[in-house]
Amino acid sequence: MLLSIIFIVTMPVLKDEPSRYNTDIRKLLDQCHCVDVHFCTADLNPICGAHRVVLCSVSYGFMLLFDLIPAKEIHEFNLQETVRTYLSVYQEPTVSMNNTPVRVIVKDVHFHKCLPDILHFIYSGASQWQLLEHDLKEKLKDDEEADYVSHIVQSLLNKPGTDSHSGTPLSLSESIGFFFNNTSLADVVFQVQDTKIPAHRSVLAARCDVMAAMFSGSYMETNCALIPVHGISKDTFLNFLEYIYTDTVCPASIPEAMSLMICSEMYQVSRLQHICEGCITTQLQSMTSRELASTSLNVVSLLQKAKFYNFGSLYNWLLHFVATHYQIFSQKQEFQDLSAWQLDFVEINKWPSNYYLNQLSKYRSYIHSPKHSCAVM
Repeated sequence: MLLSIIFIVTMPVLKDEPSRYNTDIRKLLDQCHCVDVHFCTADLNPICGAHRVVLCSVSYGFMLLFDLIPAKEIHEFNLQETVRTYLSVYQEPTVSMNNTPVRVIVKDVHFHKCLPDILHFIYSGASQWQLLEHDLKEKLKDDEEADYVSHIVQSLLNKPGTDSHSGTPLSLSESIGFFFNNTSLADVVFQVQDTKIPAHRSVLAARCDVMAAMFSGSYMETNCALIPVHGISKDTFLNFLEYIYTDTVCPASIPEAMSLMICSEMYQVSRLQHICEGCITTQLQSMTSRELASTSLNVVSLLQKAKFYNFGSLYNWLLHFVATHYQIFSQKQEFQDLSAWQLDFVEINKWPSNYYLNQLSKYRSYIHSPKHSCAVM
């Protein structure tokens, strides 16, 4: 009986990185990056800083306060009354420069005493009501006062016709995602090719350390309203910003995923790199042998780009992918672009292997030999 041994080449396992979106936004509050709101007491003593885009993403009350929506579009009198009663934007005596934080006066003493806890609640997604109520009671040491402040927060954060307690709140990424490629509250514009793309420094700084350094250090871009972007296409940069704002992205093709991965490496956004790796490998694995044979996609070129940009995990995966589809790629012109070392690796790890093909040939010869013919008694 003919025995054959089959060696299976195991594809490298790519990393998966959990989302840090909520942590990034909370860090923005803790580190005071790109603050554009200063909350103050009635006598203008500062309480703490915040960011309009985050406040407005969870509250029509703050949208009304910062004139993002006109009062006539808010049909609930309670919301308008709450904003007028407890908050007001201080009218500066002189015209402020661009990006100068606005001062918001907090008129209620209990509310401003609890404001740091309230902001932490908002920057955590404005959904952990029980935790907020516990923190308010701990801060005020009086249940009635805590309930009073909690009611103010509910009135500010409720969107018209909704109930913050019973309704299903949007995630923080969904709420802030509404400001993606939106001129509302934008304080910076990127010039990419022939397109101007609005953005918000606070969101960029929260989600990208390179952007945080760029907007807070001694760089040309720190106080620049229009920032040119070179070497990146408009579509790739829009995909990059979409991820920054929404924590999700879906490149339309493998080349676009590779371009986005290169962009994410430039801005040091590691999780986006891993997402792009997953997009590339998933799309390649979903292709049939016939599709791989006929596609114009140059997988060897992808492999060489992965090596050039030091995408080690993707490079190893693509090398194994070429090896395990040896019969397809060895017939392509691009196969000649592999280096000597890469060719050696592919030859050693190729599938079907020489050993397997040799065993298969022997088996077929044995099956079709006269000695193996079936005899009927």
